[in-house]
Amino acid sequence: MHDIPETDFTQRFIFDDRDVRGEWVELDRSYAEVLARHPYPRPVALLLGELMAAAALLVGTLKFDGIMTLQARSSGPIPLLMVECSSERDIRGMARYEAEQIADDATLHQMMPAGDLTLTIDPVKGQRYQGIVDLDGDDLSQCFTNYFVQSQQVNTRFWLDADGEHARGLLLQQLPVDRERDEDDRAASWQHVTTLATTLSHEELLTLDNQTLLHRLYHDEAVRLFETHPLRFRCSCSRERSGNALISLGEADALALVHELNNRVEVDCQFCNERYVFDEADIRQLFAGGGTEAPSETRH
Repeated sequence: MHDIPETDFTQRFIFDDRDVRGEWVELDRSYAEVLARHPYPRPVALLLGELMAAAALLVGTLKFDGIMTLQARSSGPIPLLMVECSSERDIRGMARYEAEQIADDATLHQMMPAGDLTLTIDPVKGQRYQGIVDLDGDDLSQCFTNYFVQSQQVNTRFWLDADGEHARGLLLQQLPVDRERDEDDRAASWQHVTTLATTLSHEELLTLDNQTLLHRLYHDEAVRLFETHPLRFRCSCSRERSGNALISLGEADALALVHELNNRVEVDCQFCNERYVFDEADIRQLFAGGGTEAPSETRH
């Protein structure tokens, strides 16, 4: 028997007699880490939690070695939601928003009108992949379901939920023909398992453990629940990466910037709010090839 972590993991299951697999995600600690770094209004925090849950589910679905990025963009009061998750299952997220324009009961369409959803995979080796669909669902669950139907042509359903403390999700996906070879049987089987999943309440998804949820939905089915795969909040920002951003400006422009800003260039990470400070001595050290490991004593 394996130990089940208290928070932050995905867990796959499969139907023994059907060509369908599923996956649960539970995020608590990593979700809290993301929310602790920005004073997000509640509707923004909930959407960000749902997007984090979707990213965690996709990492288990899309086979890659590298970084996956989900970006939801719009012309509304939330112009950007963004979550990154690596193949090592490090996750981080952020949002840009206009708080005064967001009502407590705002819908997805009100917060992100005329929006689109972009999935990008930057592999360690190989070609970059990007897929884009409209944010045309009533909620993010429907948008991700539509994404798979349109771009992957694979029967897939998402259920995503968040309450400001917990982010949860369920994915169901039809597998290639194996146990069910008749097309009508496959269609009926898919309809059966997804219809049962739609009976899941928000409270159940957010509070019940996976074993209980599976029994609640599929107690008449032969279902195998596999081991858990942990996730964690981890930001990939660093002083070195911030220094590289300054190097990309060129030495003259970087020095001009630090002089303009009273000998203090601040590079803030949009994800974790970490701040990296560089003065003129740091800038000169960067361009002399000295790196960022030994910042000057004048750094605050």
